[in-house]
Amino acid sequence: MSPLARCIVKLFSKAHKVIYRISGGRLFAKLGEAPMLLLTTTGRRSGKPRTTPLLYVEDGDGFAVVASFGGAPEHPSWYRNLEKNPKVTLQIENRVIPVTASTATPEEKQRLWPRLTAIYPDYDTYQKETTRDIPVVVLRNLTRALCPGTAWLM
Repeated sequence: MSPLARCIVKLFSKAHKVIYRISGGRLFAKLGEAPMLLLTTTGRRSGKPRTTPLLYVEDGDGFAVVASFGGAPEHPSWYRNLEKNPKVTLQIENRVIPVTASTATPEEKQRLWPRLTAIYPDYDTYQKETTRDIPVVVLRNLTRALCPGTAWLM
């Protein structure tokens, strides 16, 4: 990704998350028809919260996102953060949900990738432009998964 493209992505990301939060997700909750969430990780070096807007699909009791970084040769910072600390939060509209993140297994990725590319076809382009395997990340609310009667927690 060129320096200019990175700058534009950073500026868009900052504006996006501020507007999303202030509006309780009423604004910028979608990119076209694709739903967006805010993922907050803990900085692996700083220990500070780091928030990133991401497209997502629902997956049973959780959600799936893509660590594409626009097809860059390296993983995005948010992905490296959750590798160190998988306890993250996500915000969907006005709901803030604590979840645990994990990289999708090859079987999970095979099942989820078509659904993710259906909402954002450029993911296929990004995968072709990089030599790294772009990870799919599964975000699960473990309390809800272990105690199905706790849907009110979401």
